[in-house]
Amino acid sequence: MKAFKYFVLGITIISTMLARSIEYKNDRSSIEKSEADSSQINFKNLVDDDAYKFDGKISKRVLENYLSRAITIQNLLTGQGNLQDNIRMIKHIGAKFIGRALCLWNAERNFSNNVQRAREIAPQVLGAVPDVILEACVFETVSPQVNEIAIPARIFTAFGLPVEKRNFRYDDMIYPEGQRRPMGRNAQVPDESRLETQLWFYYQAITYIDLGCEAIHFGQVEIMNKNDPDNTHWANLFSMVREYAATHARRHMVLCDGHTPSGGLMHDGNPLLDLNEFPLRIKEVSDKPEEAILQLGFSDGIYNKSKGGITVNGWQCKHLPYLVEFDNYGMSRHPGKPNTQQGGFDWIWGYDEITWFAHQSKEYRDKWLWYAWNWVKKTDPNGHLEMPGERVCASPDIHWYYANNPSQAVPDGMGDEETIREIWSSKTNSSKK
Repeated sequence: MKAFKYFVLGITIISTMLARSIEYKNDRSSIEKSEADSSQINFKNLVDDDAYKFDGKISKRVLENYLSRAITIQNLLTGQGNLQDNIRMIKHIGAKFIGRALCLWNAERNFSNNVQRAREIAPQVLGAVPDVILEACVFETVSPQVNEIAIPARIFTAFGLPVEKRNFRYDDMIYPEGQRRPMGRNAQVPDESRLETQLWFYYQAITYIDLGCEAIHFGQVEIMNKNDPDNTHWANLFSMVREYAATHARRHMVLCDGHTPSGGLMHDGNPLLDLNEFPLRIKEVSDKPEEAILQLGFSDGIYNKSKGGITVNGWQCKHLPYLVEFDNYGMSRHPGKPNTQQGGFDWIWGYDEITWFAHQSKEYRDKWLWYAWNWVKKTDPNGHLEMPGERVCASPDIHWYYANNPSQAVPDGMGDEETIREIWSSKTNSSKK
């Protein structure tokens, strides 16, 4: 009887939402929508009971349910922003996949302290929202500071190597002369085919799994494999990470993802990653100040390019599900000016994607989130928009973007959480595949 009441309640809520008729124009600069109040929506009634259940393996349906509720909250686990308000926002909007929750660029810098901080914070987040997936990052950069980190005995043992008492070796991780590529200040892109890099990446990955993270973003995976043409070394590393997760992760598995401009990191004709991720690749409208759109075929966007096959979870797909995110990569020398006059990188009015977005008015941000959400779904149903929740910006006036409602706890909050909640609650995204 109780289950029947909840079923009726769920149908009533959905019917009410449909009656509100959220309308939009799939236009490059605006989407008209209703002002319906969704403050009383119970997200639990909008999805199947098993919509977010997995253990050891994850089905395509459940994976896509998580991706349809993905949001970036950069360095949530190291205390960026207000922790309690971030937990409140996660629960309020119904977020399920927290991208870049542990985002340690050049992780070797202050590694132990950051891990300890995450060890204190992760239980608080997971205690409040137990079914959420927290994503950590293993990036495409390494600096000489990695020489200061001792290699635990268990890392040698995992690789079948004699245990040594030594630190990691930076020089044994980077590409040889002639292949090197700087990546940040006094840092280089690591060569993932080298054993030392694999030791370092594996150590990071299992450390993050031990903290409770169930997804790991491996950065720009396709710039680290110059000496691994068939991705055999990537395959071996991912296999070891997944093997560790099978006995140590919260739900006995870990999702591996990375930026894949080619459409996928493949080995023996099948995807190595559980999902792809990529920047949105936003294109400025040069004759309309500050406006921007999404366009199929612009730059190296991933739309309609995600490669499929037999996944590590056992199901087959023509196109692997993927996330597109508001990327951060800096500010140009011409902020506020159109890129066509200056040439060069994919700047949006002189900024990276999240910094451009943060500079827009509240009204335009609301409209643009609706626009982007619908554009991605219409253009490629395999893609999912990762909402902006918290991310570093690159301008003197805005250092961090916060989607939180403005309050004493988050005075710089931009108040976009209500729009995100409204978009996510506009229809159920738990497919019946």
